Amino acid sequence: MINSMKKKEIEFRDPVVERVVDKFISRSDVGYKKYGTTLNDDPSKIIEWLNHLQEELMDAVLYLQKAKEAHEKDV
Repeated sequence: MINSMKKKEIEFRDPVVERVVDKFISRSDVGYKKYGTTLNDDPSKIIEWLNHLQEELMDAVLYLQKAKEAHEKDV
């Protein structure tokens, strides 16, 4: 499949949702620049996706713990 850009107009009622969508687009751009392919066209095997997901979730737990500890210091 040939990568092509699609343009889509979206109306947001919630600015929080708009900011999250902007972050998804930015993250996609970073990934494309880094790997030279879109997520849709990435030929990785399922075990690679599962390993990557596991690593990301492990990182998320660390960030969560750090944020909780920082919050506890502030209260």
